[in-house]
Amino acid sequence: MKRRNALKSVALGVGALAGLPAWANGWNRDTVRQTTPLLSPRQDQLLAEIAEAIIPTTDTPGAKELGVHTFIQKMVADCYEPKAQATFSKGLETLEATAQRTLGKSFAAADAAQRTSLLKTLETDAEAKGFFQMVKNLTIRGYLTSEYVMTNLTGFQMAPGYYKGCVPVKKS
Repeated sequence: MKRRNALKSVALGVGALAGLPAWANGWNRDTVRQTTPLLSPRQDQLLAEIAEAIIPTTDTPGAKELGVHTFIQKMVADCYEPKAQATFSKGLETLEATAQRTLGKSFAAADAAQRTSLLKTLETDAEAKGFFQMVKNLTIRGYLTSEYVMTNLTGFQMAPGYYKGCVPVKKS
């Protein structure tokens, strides 16, 4: 009787492992979008500019171009508690209000140096520090796990160790 249970468990595990690549391979920008957005379109654009200020475009695409702000919004909506979500939304409003107060213009209209200085003030502010750390960590995670970075920069292969039958085997 125990042997049957063991065989069922092994068969179930093998079936799950066989389906894993197909499940994970279907992720793209459209499937990451959520049905009820956490942020308004204006806040989403602000989040995109914050992510771009953290990881700007250089010879590689920046965070905004890779859609990291969509990843951040999805992670906060699906994986964080309502208290953290409120901190996130409040932090976006605080940043925009600080930009209006100190620069006289929105965060999106500021140049790169002004954006960096605003983000540095958030990092030292006691109330906004949690927001900035959350956004910074999620931006880095979203960028490093994006399809572009994983395939073009790190050389990630979904199933490593492919069999190449035309390669001669060396005899030692």
